[in-house]
Formats: sequence, structure tokens, C-alpha cells
Amino acid sequence: MNVNRCFLAGLTVLAWPGGVGAAPFECLLEPAQTVEIRSAVEGLVRRIHVQRGDDVRAGQVLVELDASVERSSAAVAQYRAQAEGRIAASRNRMQYAQRKTQRSNELHQQSFISAQARDEAETEHNLAESELKEAMENRELARLEYQRAVDQLNQKTLRSPFNGIVVDRMLNPGDLAEAGNGRKPILKLAQIHPLRVEAVLPLSTFGKLRPGMVGQVTPEGGAPQKATIKVVDRVLDAASGTYGVRLELPNPQGQLPGGIRCQVEFSEVGGGGPVAARVR
Repeated sequence: MNVNRCFLAGLTVLAWPGGVGAAPFECLLEPAQTVEIRSAVEGLVRRIHVQRGDDVRAGQVLVELDASVERSSAAVAQYRAQAEGRIAASRNRMQYAQRKTQRSNELHQQSFISAQARDEAETEHNLAESELKEAMENRELARLEYQRAVDQLNQKTLRSPFNGIVVDRMLNPGDLAEAGNGRKPILKLAQIHPLRVEAVLPLSTFGKLRPGMVGQVTPEGGAPQKATIKVVDRVLDAASGTYGVRLELPNPQGQLPGGIRCQVEFSEVGGGGPVAARVR
């Protein structure tokens, strides 16, 4: 049997031309997504709450960086945002100026004070109003500064973006976490519910499958399970005469690991010979 070797979407594909029998198609189970947890800011790793192989939940705290400076800044900003002394003083001054203006208007109507004295009282009232407005604007600015300080503090706590498992742990407490994609990540996570089923099918099956259809996936050493087609490639590989199909396989208990071989069968597609997909 002659075997043609080609490369499609980073996979080594072995295709048997001419198809024999009604054999299922080879496939590969992969995590739905894999991410590397990095820090958006530079900082000393204070605590890592998980180890390799641990299950994690979305929103769970994974890593804490040293945040003593940011915590102090947030406390100062919070105190300024809650301070009421200047606003209270400005409000009292305005109320006094308002009463003074009313008395000045009454006395001026009775010709007991000059127009200049009345105008001075009104000016004091206007200035007091401006001071109160400035004090309230300063408090709003302090509130925004406090929110910024809290956001900076939150950057020192890294949380899980999804339910999954810890694939690897690269740093330990005491290490320096550096910002940027080119830097060493702290953790690597994988989402294994659901799993992605990647299969490479021959051109003879093209047009027979569409998203929403169901295939039967049999993991290596496991029992058959139902998976739903999510993606059918519409760009084919001319060299091998194949195209890719992606299915989604529920894995709520995490009983199936990612990265294992499998076989997939479709009732809508007859056997066209095995097509094997290998890891990059």
C-alpha cells in the first residue's frame, strides 16, 4: 500500500487513496482552550494557590503578587474619597453667605445699607457656592482615584478565566513575575469541558457534513460517546485531498484527558478509508 504524507493545519496526515471498507476516521481529543497565566504588571510572586494537576474554577484566585504598596495607596485614596470636612465647611460658608445676602437685600430696600454693601454680600454668596462646587468636584475626583488604586491593586491578584485544570506551574513564591507575552508565564491552564475533537476527512466526504450534526467518538481505550460538529472547514488541502472537521464532546466530570487519540464515525458518511491525525 502506498502512503502519501502531507501536512494540514499543523497535523501530520496519513491518507490511503482509494478508500477501503467502512472504517471510522481517526481523530484527536484536545482541550477546548489552553492559556498561559501571566501578570499584566511586574511583581514579586507572594503566593501560588494551586499545583500541577489541580482542578480550578472560573474566578478562583490562582496567584497573588506582592501588593503592599498598592494596598497602601488604595487606603489613602479611600480616605480622601470619604473625607467630608471640606464639603461641610464649604456648605456652612455658603449657608451663612446666603443668609447674609438675604439680610443685605432687606436692609438695602429699607435704605439702611448702601448698594455696594449689598453687592459685596451677594459676591460672598457666589464665591461660597463656587467653593462648595469645587469641594464636591474634588471629592468625585478622589473617588475616581480610589477606583484606579483598587484596579491597580486587583492586577496583583490573578484568577482563573474558566473551569479547568492546571497543566503546568512555571514559577514559585519568591520569583519575579514579569509582564509581557515574551516573559515566562506563571501557570498553564487547560479547559477540558468540553473537549475539542479534531478530525481530518477525505475529500469524498465533503458536503455530507454540516455544523449541528452528531458523530460517535470512541476515545482510545474508552466507550463511544456523542459529539456535535461545530466547524467544517471550507478550505481544503489540495496536496492531500483532505479537510478538517471539529466536534465538541461534553466532558463535565473531566473523566477524559486531552491529547489522546480517538475514532469518529458519522452515520451520514460511509467509510472512505482511515485518515490519521498526529500531534504537531
